[in-house]
Amino acid sequence: MIRTLPTSKTYNRFFKFYVILYFTFLFAPLVVTCVLAFNDSQFPSLPWKGYTLDWFTANLPDRVGIFHDRINLDSIWVSFRVAFFVTLLSTTVGTCGAFLFEQEDFRFKQLLYFLMLAPLVIPGVILGISILLLSNTLGTYFETSWGVDIDLFRPGFWLVVLGQFSFIATLVTLVVSARLKKFDRTLEEAALNLGANRFEVIWHITLKFLRPAIFGAAALAFLMSFENFNTTLFLVGHEATLPINLYLQVRDGSTPVINATSFLLIVGTSLVALANLYFSRKSE
Repeated sequence: MIRTLPTSKTYNRFFKFYVILYFTFLFAPLVVTCVLAFNDSQFPSLPWKGYTLDWFTANLPDRVGIFHDRINLDSIWVSFRVAFFVTLLSTTVGTCGAFLFEQEDFRFKQLLYFLMLAPLVIPGVILGISILLLSNTLGTYFETSWGVDIDLFRPGFWLVVLGQFSFIATLVTLVVSARLKKFDRTLEEAALNLGANRFEVIWHITLKFLRPAIFGAAALAFLMSFENFNTTLFLVGHEATLPINLYLQVRDGSTPVINATSFLLIVGTSLVALANLYFSRKSE
């Protein structure tokens, strides 16, 4: 839409109607989920039967709230641990990858850049199956040939971390690279001319300029890891992450505890997004 061109009243009405319809479609399911988390009913659906906090705090024989649900709490803790290590690895490797692809004299840059984007194109299900088959093949080889049983090649916590890291690191690289393209190289040259060494230039100038992008990419990596399902489904072991645990509960029959868990996740992710926006603007 070209803003300088005149628009009719009919166009403006349809445009406003489209915006309202779009955001209603986007947020209506979330609002319904949040409302039903406080519904005094044994079923996570309408009609409304009154307000209650039991699905958060209750510890009764007929209903147990999320704060007393050991299975869900354990899965939240597992998801948090996975997201922490995935964020740490992805932010470190992705930032280094952004520096690498911004080198002008880097050979085979286009080929490696294309290969880096491959995990984003491949469906998460295929990626999860491929990593599982590779780990099983390597685990079988080491066990039969060398008599060594390596836990890393078994479905479990660290395999989930590596599986998510394989594609989330690419997103971090793209986010940081977009910021790095706007960097003024003459600032580095001026610092070097004033006596700073290469490490001091990167630490005090380049990374300081990239700080908003790095924080934003880290927040994105954490949220994507925490909610990932497709890839994690094939790599998870006995420690189920929260999305896998919720899937198993919904398959066997949904309960209002799922609504309460979803409400906490919505609030938590919103707070993380707002905090990231605040610190990014502060860094700017």
